[in-house]
Amino acid sequence: MSYDRTVRLNTTFEEAEQAVRRSLGEQGFGVLTEIDVQATLKAKLGHAMEPYLILGACNPPLAKRALEADPSIGLLLPCNVVVRTEGDQVVVQAIDPGTMVSLTGLAAMEPVAREATRRLDAALASLETGSV
Repeated sequence: MSYDRTVRLNTTFEEAEQAVRRSLGEQGFGVLTEIDVQATLKAKLGHAMEPYLILGACNPPLAKRALEADPSIGLLLPCNVVVRTEGDQVVVQAIDPGTMVSLTGLAAMEPVAREATRRLDAALASLETGSV
């Protein structure tokens, strides 16, 4: 089972990051958390690496529905979106919301996951269509 939705962009990391934030916002997602993995590993371990950012995206109405179906689903929230470089491309990956259904086995989670998938896919598609 694949647990990600991925697009590859031919742009700069900075442009991709801003485009990701914009496209998520257009689909009703806010960024609740942000982890700059590159800076963290450099500061804590002295390890140099390519840019790598984890954005914790949340769509509040969908999060509410998911938590009503299963209060433990908070373990899988927010939806992580990774922006990282790979060679001369920027890779943008989002967790596949269907993972929530697979892991919980709850039918009540299916419509929430479908809607989250639709919105994340729309956000990723807007990146591919050149709005970066």
